[in-house]
Amino acid sequence: MDFNLLITSYASVFTNLEVILMTLIGALGGILLGAIPGMTATMGVALLVPFSFGMDLIPAVGLLLGIYCGGMYGGSISAILIHTPGTPSAAATLIDGYPMTQKGQAGLALSVAMFASFCGGVIGALIMTFASPVIARAAMRFNSGEMFMLAIFGLSVIIAISGKSVVKGLISGFFGMVLCTVGLDPTNGIARFINRSQVSLYEGFAFIPALIGMFAVAEVIAGVERIVRGEEKHLVSHEKIKRVLPDGGTIKKIWPNILSGAVIGTFVGAIPGAGGDIAVFVSYGANKSFSRHPELWGTGIPNGVASTESANNGCSGGAMIPLLALGVPGDAVTAVLLGAFIMKGIQPGPMMYVTELPTVYGVFAALMLANLAMLLIGCAGVRFFTKIVSVEKTILYPIILVVSLLGAFSINKNVFDIGVCVGFGVFGWLMNKYEFPLSPILLTLILGPMCEQNYVRFMNLNHGDFTQIFHSPIAMAFLSLAVLSILYSVWNQNKINKAEAARKAAEREAAQA
Repeated sequence: MDFNLLITSYASVFTNLEVILMTLIGALGGILLGAIPGMTATMGVALLVPFSFGMDLIPAVGLLLGIYCGGMYGGSISAILIHTPGTPSAAATLIDGYPMTQKGQAGLALSVAMFASFCGGVIGALIMTFASPVIARAAMRFNSGEMFMLAIFGLSVIIAISGKSVVKGLISGFFGMVLCTVGLDPTNGIARFINRSQVSLYEGFAFIPALIGMFAVAEVIAGVERIVRGEEKHLVSHEKIKRVLPDGGTIKKIWPNILSGAVIGTFVGAIPGAGGDIAVFVSYGANKSFSRHPELWGTGIPNGVASTESANNGCSGGAMIPLLALGVPGDAVTAVLLGAFIMKGIQPGPMMYVTELPTVYGVFAALMLANLAMLLIGCAGVRFFTKIVSVEKTILYPIILVVSLLGAFSINKNVFDIGVCVGFGVFGWLMNKYEFPLSPILLTLILGPMCEQNYVRFMNLNHGDFTQIFHSPIAMAFLSLAVLSILYSVWNQNKINKAEAARKAAEREAAQA
């Protein structure tokens, strides 16, 4: 590595006013888009690619990376404040983020999310800078068998995110897997649970409308029910935000979660086709499993928010690794970035490190600047974001519903998706009513297609001999991790349930005395 060129590249990027301005604009736009349900970072990057045509490469990359990093953090804002993940990768953030808002800690949750996103993005960018060729070579060893076992490992996290009842969590996960089978078989094109006239369901239920429905519309229905029954409490944020970043004590407490989440996010992001949706749940499950107090996870603690948001933005650096080193996009956003590079006359791939090394280092610096811009914009907006929870619910719920339905429609410009959104909203409301967790369904909707497609591909390539997967060290490593994760999660959940039962018994004895 040419450290002199690296330092020069960083200096030129951080002193270029055009790059700084474009990156700040991108970060602001990304945060605002990410906070609106359905308006993903991918959509934001795709929308602004045409505006980058007249710019030089690095300012254009700064604009697009600013949207990327800003959108990753922006999704957590609505997840924390109104129980509605703005982006799919923010879905795990609401598990602890929204309970923190309910406890009057919305400002703390937002500041932890922002700080963890920044740290995760910086760590991911540093790993990308110094280890991208090595990680890219390792990632390219992932074939269908390895990807199948990666999906199995991701699904093993279901138990860790099931809440109090492992059985209900497994039922939710199984139902999510069943939902994944609706549509055309991805390999043979056979219609499953639909007839050929149902064109809108050929690819199954659209993920974003389903996501918005299960969390946003379900919350609106539950809120309206509480209003009708006179049980809705008007939350007013009395939290005085004296500092926009977490205090030293909080940072000390969440730092291990930030570090592990960033590493997990970078590694998963470097695997083409994986992305932040998987990384956040893997990070949350791993951090909860190794916590000294796993019973507190899901009740509203900063550690849960930190573990997901650091993985979320760590993916941004990880996804850039295969893009730059191999010319293979790591996720949907980097696929759009690949198009932007090609339009600028640059072909990402191994030769970039030979013929375009100054450009590569410039992209490294632009990603670091994008994370810094996200932090600055986030710090300026924290005090304003928390005011959302003080809005009267009779005003807020209709706004959430309209924005949610518009977000569901905007994905494919399809009215059918609005019906999907409402249907999943009713379904999510019923699941919450009977205390079935929604996170396992969400995880299976993400990993189910990946699991099925890679399994079928692997079996076709190996003529139906599944035992061939045991010859892959990477696949066996993921299988071992999945088994250990399941066993540890079951043991951990039993320990939590016993402690909870003992506490309730002690409370009953104290009340009788």
